[in-house]
Amino acid sequence: MAGLEGMDQPRGDAGATAARWSPAVEDERALKALELYGNPAERDVPLPSLPESAATARRLAQVVVLRHWGLTPRLAEGVVLLVSELVGNAVRHTGARVFVLRMKRRPGWVRFEVRDPSRGLPCLMPVQEMDISGRGLFLVDKLSDRWGVDLLPRGKTTWFEMRVADR
Repeated sequence: MAGLEGMDQPRGDAGATAARWSPAVEDERALKALELYGNPAERDVPLPSLPESAATARRLAQVVVLRHWGLTPRLAEGVVLLVSELVGNAVRHTGARVFVLRMKRRPGWVRFEVRDPSRGLPCLMPVQEMDISGRGLFLVDKLSDRWGVDLLPRGKTTWFEMRVADR
């Protein structure tokens, strides 16, 4: 299934699937990704421009939102989806060998960035009910509070932000 790299897929008996996947196992994978690649809330984290990097980026987003920032699982779920979409666009459309993931928090907001060396701008396309692709930026537009693209001398940063309640 697209977008679920590294996760067991259902194969018949639902009880057997439930025994294989658990939040604790996924949390362990997220912590391992943090150990291997570094914390994108503390510094730029370069990742190879490969489809498998979407799973790594999702895990990094999950551990930062839940463990480091102490935010809600519901927010983490949305962030994981949108980070995956930005990473998918960088991998599919830029021709880059590497992209950079960065996460930032400031009062009332969290921000997630994917930087790549391409200056080609992403395009928000109209989405039809039966479309099988092209929904990435549509989801980012609908689920984030704001998003955009910052052109750089060599490349761009595509980002989204979400409001959070400060404790």
